[in-house]
Amino acid sequence: MNKVMKEMISTLLYLLCVLCLTWAVIAFVGQRTEVDGQSMEPMLSDGDNLIVDKITYRFRDPERFDIIVFPFKYKEDTFYIKRIIGLPGETVQIDEEGKIYIDGEILEENYGREIIQSNTIGIAGEPILLGEDEYFVLGDNRNNSMDSRTEVVGNIKREEIIGRAWIRIWPLSDAGVLKHQ
Repeated sequence: MNKVMKEMISTLLYLLCVLCLTWAVIAFVGQRTEVDGQSMEPMLSDGDNLIVDKITYRFRDPERFDIIVFPFKYKEDTFYIKRIIGLPGETVQIDEEGKIYIDGEILEENYGREIIQSNTIGIAGEPILLGEDEYFVLGDNRNNSMDSRTEVVGNIKREEIIGRAWIRIWPLSDAGVLKHQ
């Protein structure tokens, strides 16, 4: 009986260690998330499963064009996935032709699925000065994305960023690693 009890305790301790390690990885290193919607097409599609890297931003600041995950302020357990366009301290504006300006200079990028239509410019029609801890984000499907152009989303504070989209795990394409175009 003593031997059986030792085996049970050993197994329980092993399972407890596995559970603790799993919790630590999910809480501090990475977690799986699923894309819901078309706002990041063509880079990410509805139903894509991703691993969110939660550790990188503990050692460096988010960079322009990173794809980040952050919570939606008005609905619990809802997270948005968007691309960083404007960095802290910059001024962002979108003109009537759909061109994005950073500090008065046209942003050279090719992530947007299409040219931003005048009816989707939102609050970015006027210059938006980002605070020292704020980021301006857009979906790649520019005319079908709720992002920093809307007051509901607005600028994203550094502390709100959960992590960056890192690897597509399903469906697999190429190596699955999300790359800048």
